[in-house]
Amino acid sequence: MTELTDMEIFAHVVTAGSMSAAGREMGLSPAVISKRIRRLEERLGSRLLQRTTRQIALTEEGQGYYERVIAILASIEEAEAFVARRNESPRGTLRVTAPTSFARMHIAPYLGRFLEQYPDLTLNLMLSDTFVDIVGEGFDLAIRIAALENSSLIARRLAPNHRVICASPAYLARAGRPRSLADLAHHNCLFASHQDLWQLEGPEGPTAIRVAGKLQTNSSEVVRETVIAGLGIALRSTWDVGPALKSGQLEIVLPQYRESRRVAVYAVYPSRRFLPAKVRVFIDFLADLYGPEPYWDKGLALGLRQDGEVAA
Repeated sequence: MTELTDMEIFAHVVTAGSMSAAGREMGLSPAVISKRIRRLEERLGSRLLQRTTRQIALTEEGQGYYERVIAILASIEEAEAFVARRNESPRGTLRVTAPTSFARMHIAPYLGRFLEQYPDLTLNLMLSDTFVDIVGEGFDLAIRIAALENSSLIARRLAPNHRVICASPAYLARAGRPRSLADLAHHNCLFASHQDLWQLEGPEGPTAIRVAGKLQTNSSEVVRETVIAGLGIALRSTWDVGPALKSGQLEIVLPQYRESRRVAVYAVYPSRRFLPAKVRVFIDFLADLYGPEPYWDKGLALGLRQDGEVAA
């Protein structure tokens, strides 16, 4: 575009402070630059520069035009950079942190496929069940299962997270099947540390119930294994106990209740103007793998509404 070229030349002249300096930067003669500036002024019908032999000065109209031109050029540069970054080949080391059990079950089995698709990438996957400071510790991305609050981080929802109350058939045969939330007071409820308040939603609306049990553990995996083994009743995510529910090792009890918090599986990354290709392709890979109805929920009679997208 001729107009864009003239704007670029004008901005270079103002930034450089003279036509000769701008000419050296752009590889153009001062005569060509002067001709282009005159053409721009004629088209605009306004004088932009006051010229002397050694320097230039902006007119009032030129100052206003310059401020708008540099904003336009910055937007064009940003648009071109956006396309370039989307087209660049993902490479380098991708540092990801994720919850331990979720990563073992729903990330690790598919990493071979991902790394085969992007051979120039190296993946550093660190497992932790605490919220890691991804900026402070230099991570590119975190996978989190939470009801996210507003923050300086950007989040993309990868999948819904349904939690159901469940127990093994052997436990229910021995201890009886609860018919109401009040019945849970007479059952051995299993939970990890500080997760004894179950926030649920049912026919009567949102409710919270404090549960108790004979096992104390800080391990979510221990809770899963003990509920399958018949030790008690637990509130578990379907990504965690889906296989046991499908095989009949576990049964959903009190199916009219679900967790009331808007918890989901998210990809969380630092707020940046441009998302690096290595981060984008990993997020896209997981989003395509899980989807609005993730594979761990398919075939389960959850009786739950599929929630829509949740803003982080």
